[in-house]
Amino acid sequence: MKNLGNLMKQAKAMQENMEKAQAELETLEVEGESAAGMVRVTLNAKGRMRGLKIDPSLVDPSDTEMLEDLITAAHNDARTKAEAATQEKMSALTGGLELPPGMKLPF
Repeated sequence: MKNLGNLMKQAKAMQENMEKAQAELETLEVEGESAAGMVRVTLNAKGRMRGLKIDPSLVDPSDTEMLEDLITAAHNDARTKAEAATQEKMSALTGGLELPPGMKLPF
């Protein structure tokens, strides 16, 4: 039964560490860009958009499709960086524990 007690302590500690990591990911910001930095999107590591900057020279009312594409590209770049930051944080937390394909932390 002593091992069960230790296991429960470890599980509680891991849960506390996960909660702390989640809070840190809320404040960690990543920036994605497109058009050589003329469009920049800032997201937190959980994927919430925090900011958008567009160089005024890109604003052409007759060609909104290009601007939409650039915003999408910058957002996708930021999202990729956010996912990498999340994976790095969780990997450090789990000690490199390999999860089955398709399974992501936090659950």
